[in-house]
Parts: sequence; structure tokens; C-alpha cells
Amino acid sequence: MPSASADGPPASVILPTVRWTDACDQVATQLRPDDELLIVCDDASDPVAARRDDGSLPDGVRIVLAGEPEGCSGKANAIAVGMEAATHDRIVWTDDDFDHPPAWLPTLLDDYEARGATTEVPFFAGKDPFSTFLEPMNALGGSLSVRAGGIAWAGAVVFDRADLDEAAFHRDLRSAVSDDGTLSEHVDVTPVGRTRRVSAGGNLRATLERHVRFVKIVRFHDPRGMVGSTALAAVGAAAGVAFPLPTLLVATLLMVGVYAVLGVRRWTALLAYPAMLAAPLLLAYGLGRRTFVWGGRRYRWRARDDVRVVDRGPQDGDR
Repeated sequence: MPSASADGPPASVILPTVRWTDACDQVATQLRPDDELLIVCDDASDPVAARRDDGSLPDGVRIVLAGEPEGCSGKANAIAVGMEAATHDRIVWTDDDFDHPPAWLPTLLDDYEARGATTEVPFFAGKDPFSTFLEPMNALGGSLSVRAGGIAWAGAVVFDRADLDEAAFHRDLRSAVSDDGTLSEHVDVTPVGRTRRVSAGGNLRATLERHVRFVKIVRFHDPRGMVGSTALAAVGAAAGVAFPLPTLLVATLLMVGVYAVLGVRRWTALLAYPAMLAAPLLLAYGLGRRTFVWGGRRYRWRARDDVRVVDRGPQDGDR
């Protein structure tokens, strides 16, 4: 049976990456005849840029060079340039760090026809011991909050240009770190109950930098949420110290329930108690760090619209 999206308007899929990954092939094979996939990288020195001239690009795929960001993150810059280069009004954002099953794109496009702007939900699965330890915290802050709070996840979101004030959105995006945090401020999205497992970390440094970035995103895009999260972390840790056994049981059962809601089966739900004890220190670390590294650039993010690139180095694999 053909997908309902086959009769929908053509879509532009924007995928920022510096390397051609399996995700690029997976999305390219799902394009309809009039759809396009824009692979957005920084410049001609990125490995994926070599495909522009070697004849290896699938039909409907273009390589777009974003250039160096000014006053925003490399990811926000890539999305902004991709939006400007896109030829269609129906827009899909995605990332290169998770598996896109065969029906991923048509299903997401069908979601828009049924409910408007739509996002899927990420689950960040650790690739190193510390990122594995952080999985329960990320399940709450990075997964359940998306599903329950109507927050866009840039890895799998569909919307239409008519859903937002595009000029205001681009102005904000050009002074932002978080592309999906900025989108969430401009478009009301409806989460669907599909969770995508995203590989996170790889080594201690990459995990720490990602943690700092996530904490700062919440701080600047959801300050009330940061206050609530900090208070909850302090209360939870205090309860864990004062009443260890009851708190261990309650925290573990609650986290098993969260994983069940997300459709995730991982033993890491059992780490809820130690993660809860460490949460205040981890939040303090994220809030206290003055800079963080993302995609080979070091950023200083001092206010909602005050983003500066202070250093550029080798790609660290965490774009």
C-alpha cells in the first residue's frame, strides 16, 4: 500500500554532517522523486564535500557548504544555510548519528499530514562508561522532557515554513547554539511515541563536553526548567543520603517506568540511584564551565544571544 505522504508536497531534508555516514544513504533511498536531501558541511575541506564532484551523489542529494559560523554554533549555522538553500516549504531536519529505518521519512511526512509539526524522541545510549552512567539523567532530561513537553528534537522533526515567522526564526538561529531549542521557541510540535536510539559519547572528554552543552541549553532556553531540575536534583540527592534503601527502590522503579514509556530496554535503568546522587554535582559542573567543545569548536555562551567561537580544532566526532 503506498504511503499517504506520496501525494503530499515535496520535502527538503536537511542533514548536517562532515562525513558521509550510513544515515546519508538511508535517507537518500527514501526520497520521493521531487524531494531533496541537503547534506550540509562546513567547507570544502570536510570529507563529505569531495562527493560534490566525483559523481557519487544519489539522485536528489546536494552538498551545501555552510562556511564558518559567526555568533552562533556550527550546527545552527549549518541549519540556517540549509534552510536558505532548501527549495521546498515542507522541511525535515535530521542527524547522522542514529539509524533511519526504511519507512522513517515517509512515516514522518505522514505525521505532518495527520497532526502538523511533529518530532520523534531521542534516547542517548552511552558508548563509554561515563555516558552509560548518565543514561538515566538523559532519559529524563533529553527524552521524557521531549515527549512530555512538546520540545523539538533536531534529529527527527518535520514542519512547514508556514508554521513559523521565518525571518524571526533565522534571526534567532543566527545567534544561537541550539538549533532545536530555537525551533521549539518558534513552532509548536507534537511528539510521537517513536524513540530513536542515538549513540552518545565515546570517551570521557566527549561525554563531559556534551553534558555541559545540554545543561547550558536548558539554562538559556528553559530557565524555569533549570530551576526545577536543580531543585529536584538537590531533593533527590538529599533523600538518597538520608534514606538510601527506600530511595534506591523508588528511584529504580520510577526509572524502569520511564524506560518503559520510552520503549527502551536497557539495564542502565538500574543506575538511577547513583545517577541521582551525582546529579547536583553534575549540574553544578555544567553550569560552572565557562566554555565547551562541540564539533571541533570551543564556544563561550554567556547569554541567550551571546555565542562566541573562541577556538577551532580537529573534529571530535560530536557535531
